[in-house]
Order: sequence, then structure tokens, then C-alpha cells
Amino acid sequence: RDLAAWIGSHTRALEFFGGAPTVVTPDNWKTAVKTACFYEPELNRTYAEWAQYYHTAVVPARPRKPRDKAKAEVGVLIAERWIVAALRHRTFFSCAELNQAIWELLTGLNQRKFRKVDTTRARLFEEIDRPALKPLPAEPFRFAEWKTGRVNIDYHVEVDGHYYSVPFHYIHDVVEARIGETTVEIFRAGRRLVTHVRSFLKGKHTTLAEHRPPCHQALEWTADRMIERGRLVGPATAAVLEKILESRPHPELAYRSCLGVLRLGQRHSTERLEAASRRALALNACSYQSVKSILTTGLDRQPLEASPNSPAHDAVHANVRGSSYYDKGVN
Repeated sequence: RDLAAWIGSHTRALEFFGGAPTVVTPDNWKTAVKTACFYEPELNRTYAEWAQYYHTAVVPARPRKPRDKAKAEVGVLIAERWIVAALRHRTFFSCAELNQAIWELLTGLNQRKFRKVDTTRARLFEEIDRPALKPLPAEPFRFAEWKTGRVNIDYHVEVDGHYYSVPFHYIHDVVEARIGETTVEIFRAGRRLVTHVRSFLKGKHTTLAEHRPPCHQALEWTADRMIERGRLVGPATAAVLEKILESRPHPELAYRSCLGVLRLGQRHSTERLEAASRRALALNACSYQSVKSILTTGLDRQPLEASPNSPAHDAVHANVRGSSYYDKGVN
């Protein structure tokens, strides 16, 4: 069950009713209730925000207790009989067409009189329910999802594959991201640090200039220190790190990749990392993923001149003709 669909359905239901009830009683599924408890259930944070926005209380039904929401269960049964069953043999070619058919059947159902009471559901709603509803806010609730992350050494937080900056002095802190349709808000300890325009570009960065440190010395890592660590492994590794740093608009954005390359030496060995870096330089593929792939496939153990990307004239093979072959018959 998708959280966005769950919240959206609630919001559209309140708009249909024209007001908000005092209490909402959902089931205990994970979309709504994070931790089920009879006394103090823990709601999904977005769902709790929705309830607060409409000034309503969410009181989940007890597990396996359908009588806690008997009216809702009966309503589902009536809708299945009078709407779903009536449409089961029809074919629709758009959601708008389907919604129109549902609306017509729903209107007829609400206007139909009860068998034993001389009134309709629509009339009872206007007489009993509508006066008890609370007025809706001027704007509907805007859906936003929460995620927890940690600020990396490049003072960015990853949210759905994109990286958003926060003030640099929050490096290594745990933060929360509130992800809306058009914005991403970063919070720490309940305090909002920054609001970014949401980007859907994977692997890219959104950086505010004021979040950058006044100088590299304010950070735990600097470009010079990264390259110096690479020199301890070998000149090829240092050259790879330097190329990675040059490939980003700000050196700090490359720190994550550089650290990844250096840590490959801990996993494999500094000798293998240096050999892999030499091959990466020869292939002009200076990135963390490229060096990692070379180490994983064992290409670093092969002689560099045996690389499949080496020039063809360096290959030694019976079918490769030397220049002397073409001298035959030449006067």
C-alpha cells in the first residue's frame, strides 16, 4: 500500500465530504501505523502530520477487531454490491471514464431510499454528519515523506539519489529529510536547517554557496590531503584522485569518491590499488566505479600491455603481419 496514495485518498475523501471528522479509525497496516499498540499506537509520521493539519485524531482499530469500524466494513460491502458489481462487465478506456461511471452510480446509491426508513443516505448526511464536520483548511494537505540520513564529509545529504547541501558544520550529524512534491526540507533535532527545490537528477548535487566552509581547512578532509593520501599508495593512485577532484565543480563534492578509492586499498591491498589506478589512467576511466571494477575483475593482476584496449600494433599474434610483409614485390 503506497503512502502517497493512502494520504491522497484521505485528503480527497475530506474534500468530498466537505469537512473533517473528529476521529478517523483506520486499520493497523504499516502504511498508517508504524507500531501497533492498543494504548499508544505510533503513527506513520506523514499520517500524523496529515491528522494534525486537519485537526483530527487518528485512533486505529484493534488488530482483528472489525467491529471497531463496523460502519466502514458495511460501507465497503454496499459499494461492492451496488458499484463494483454493476461495472464488472463494462470496459473503460480511461480513468476519467471510469470515475464518471462510478460517480453516477454513487449518486444514485446515496439518493436511494432505505427499505425500512423513509429517507436517504444523502439526506441523513446533510442532517447529521455535515453539521458535525470541522471546516477544511484553505489549501489541501501537501504530501511529504520523511527519511533519515547522515551528513557526509562533503556536507551533502543523499535523498532519493540526489545530494542536497546543509551548513558544513553539521558534517556527520544525523538529519531528517521531509520530501515534498517540489521541495526537500532538511531537519536536525526538530529544527529546519534548509529548504531546497527538489531535483530528480540522480547522482547530481544541489549546493548553496553559504553552506560551503570559508576555507578547506574548516573540513576534516581537503583536496591536498586527499592527494597526499593517494601518494602514500603510489603516484598512479594520487593521479586518479587528482583527476576525480578536477572533474567536479567543487572539490568537496569529489571527497566521497576519493575516500571510496582509498578504502579500496584497505579491502584489496595498496599494491593492487596502485596497479588498478595505473590501468584506470591508461583507460582514461578515473572514477571510483572504474577502479572498483578493475579490482573486482582482477584486471589489475594482468600486465598493462595485455589490456584489450592497447593499440593493435602492440599485439603479438600469428595472424598479425609485420611491415616487412608489405615490402614484398616493392621495387
